[in-house]
Amino acid sequence: MEKWFLTMKKADFNSIARKYHISPITARLIRNRDVIGDEAIDFYLNGTIADLYDGMLMQDMDKAVEILAEKIGEEKQIRIIGDYDIDGVNATYILQEGLSGLGAHVDTDIPDRIKDGYGLNIDLINRALDDGVDTIITCDNGIAAADEIAYGKKNGLTVIVTDHHEVPYVEMNGEKEYLLPMADAVVDPHRADCGYPFKGLCGAAVAYKLVEALYNVMQRDPEDVDYLMENVAIATVGDVMDLTGENRIFVKQGLEMLKRTKNQGLKALIECTGIDVERLSAYHIGFVLGPCINASGRLDTAKRALELLNAKTRREAVMLAEDLKALNDSRKEMTEKGVEEAVQMIESTSLKDDKVLVVYLPDCHESIAGIIAGRIKERYYRPTFVLTKAEEGVKGSGRSIESYDMFAQMCRCRALFTKFGGHKLAAGLSLEEGNVERFRETINDLADLTEEDLQMKVSIDMLLPFPYITEQLIGELQLLEPFGKGNTKPLFAERNLRVISPRIFGKNRNVLKCRLEDASGNQMEAVYFGDVEACLKAMEEKQIMSFTYYPSVNEYMGRRTLQLTIVNYQ
Repeated sequence: MEKWFLTMKKADFNSIARKYHISPITARLIRNRDVIGDEAIDFYLNGTIADLYDGMLMQDMDKAVEILAEKIGEEKQIRIIGDYDIDGVNATYILQEGLSGLGAHVDTDIPDRIKDGYGLNIDLINRALDDGVDTIITCDNGIAAADEIAYGKKNGLTVIVTDHHEVPYVEMNGEKEYLLPMADAVVDPHRADCGYPFKGLCGAAVAYKLVEALYNVMQRDPEDVDYLMENVAIATVGDVMDLTGENRIFVKQGLEMLKRTKNQGLKALIECTGIDVERLSAYHIGFVLGPCINASGRLDTAKRALELLNAKTRREAVMLAEDLKALNDSRKEMTEKGVEEAVQMIESTSLKDDKVLVVYLPDCHESIAGIIAGRIKERYYRPTFVLTKAEEGVKGSGRSIESYDMFAQMCRCRALFTKFGGHKLAAGLSLEEGNVERFRETINDLADLTEEDLQMKVSIDMLLPFPYITEQLIGELQLLEPFGKGNTKPLFAERNLRVISPRIFGKNRNVLKCRLEDASGNQMEAVYFGDVEACLKAMEEKQIMSFTYYPSVNEYMGRRTLQLTIVNYQ
């Protein structure tokens, strides 16, 4: 059962509306997103590339840039070591493009998800040493690789870390002692001593800041690398960063660039996934392009996704794009099968009484455990771990709900794991097969979740009666884009609506259409894309219902009509 909340944040909406030439409705939506004060509102509505912060404000950026300028001048061999997800692949590409544009001798390496696991490891360093590499730059990893970096340094490598993950720490007498790796430069906005004003960057954005700073220092025009902002946008959305502050500008600008991209690989991927390029939005990165790029690191090697970004000819690009799309299609199929298996297991065993779900699917591909955990979490609204059989023991991924700090709870039973890591809402772990049942029992014994914690919370921006819904308002809502984590799509609600002639459409019978009528007789067209059978049943039983919705303009055969997309119903 869902619990609906109305967000009631206070401000002088009329004066904000007058000042920024927007409606009081839009002013309220901006306030609901905690954008407060003239400077912040102006940055939110009108921020451009010119408002981005100087990368040199990051701790160690000066060192990193100085070392690289010297190494490029001395023609030393530089290797970029990224990560196998969308952020790591784009960060690798940004550094490779930026450095080769300055004439550097540079190549790349990306760990294999299953053989190498996440981040820098000894094998990758040995491979670099064998290949005569002088300098390693990490991106989207490295902050937690203290031992590996010490080994590389001992063997004569110069190491520069660029990362955006939290710095590991140990607690001594309630004081945090941060464990920074002993690299030649460590650029990470999460360093406690880093004065950079915005902490929410992804790995690719940190890499971009480095390239920009390097171009400035080597007296080249940093605008030469502006085009890499489209890769920052893809990584920011794909790595689910908050779309606030600088990230909003990166994504807004990057999406515009992406519509006219010169990158053969991205162009081919947009075409083969059937996206209407003029309407390209953050949604398409998150749910269409992103999963294709991620699929190569899950089911094959992420080097395929990097090859796509590097494709020089249209023919090569089309071939690689089709490969990635096919990989993602098979990833989707495997996910559906895994979700079905998990639901079957939960419904037919005592698992369904657990507050924290621990589902062991031995035959599931380990790279999709996290996706399945996410889907199960959404379905049951409970913290969920999905475990699979690995080469050594059992591996798994967890996805959590707002009221459960997954990483903190795992720290309380760390003795059961051979390896684990993560944060509040997501985690990864390895353990011995014999400990699976003990883990399920222990994590449930530790869980102090109440019934209310396990209720899905729906946060509504405002009650909006039908007469307020106009084309002008819908146009104005676009000022708030891009939508995503940290800047959610506005959600409106209306009570006591009469449902008129609901019916299911579409060749897969996956769209429900109806008309909704308020107490004064105003009617609106509405569509719903969730579990349409259940919704239809509720509509036929109740007739008078409450809905949350998002308004849009539907264009069909040259006719424009206002329509609501129903999100929740009660």
